[in-house]
Amino acid sequence: MCGRYFRRSDKQRIADAFRAGVPPSMEILPSYNIAPGSMQPVIVEDRDMAERVVCLMRWGLIPAWCDDPKKLGLSTINAKAESLMEKPTWRGAFTRRRCLVPADGYYEWQKLDAKTKQPWAFALRNGEPLAFAGVWERWKPREPGAAPVETFSIVTTEANELSAPMHGRMPAILQPRDYERWLRHDDPGRPPIDLLRPLDASLMSAWKVSPEVGNARNDSPALLDAVSAEKTI
Repeated sequence: MCGRYFRRSDKQRIADAFRAGVPPSMEILPSYNIAPGSMQPVIVEDRDMAERVVCLMRWGLIPAWCDDPKKLGLSTINAKAESLMEKPTWRGAFTRRRCLVPADGYYEWQKLDAKTKQPWAFALRNGEPLAFAGVWERWKPREPGAAPVETFSIVTTEANELSAPMHGRMPAILQPRDYERWLRHDDPGRPPIDLLRPLDASLMSAWKVSPEVGNARNDSPALLDAVSAEKTI
């Protein structure tokens, strides 16, 4: 599961790293403790312009057919790669509405005992921005005149050997060479399910961080400070 992630990148760095257009009026600041329910930048393909664009969407997908989003809770912040073609919640979004979720890393919690969990941060070893595989949906409230709401989920896959000691799942992190294929929708009958595999652990690093990351109201660069020299292999 990916329930928290962080992004050091601002608007300009996202535009440069992902070769995506950003509306001039859109404000994107770094965020070091991104929680479900918040509005976050995602990258989609503008079919008319044939280019990547940045949009703001809410984390936690609402299927188009949903009557009451409150009943979903946190159940749609992640989408299992193995279920994308099987479950109605994900099938349409996976075949027609895929996105990149810009990030610099994510958090996972290691269970130490019945009452204690130690948070860890995971990132690319080279310190570069990364992209989670995402799917998105447009939901229209039932109230007359209400504006549509665009939401997204982060796709997860089996954990690699670096993250497996903390959790059995990890975000599906795409390689830059695969961004174009993930976003392209020219063959809905053959979506790129093969891209949803664990990232090579040798490309990643992990370190212990402060328990303060457990409170979503805490959001500062200090959350990424290592609290121990110990690192996973």
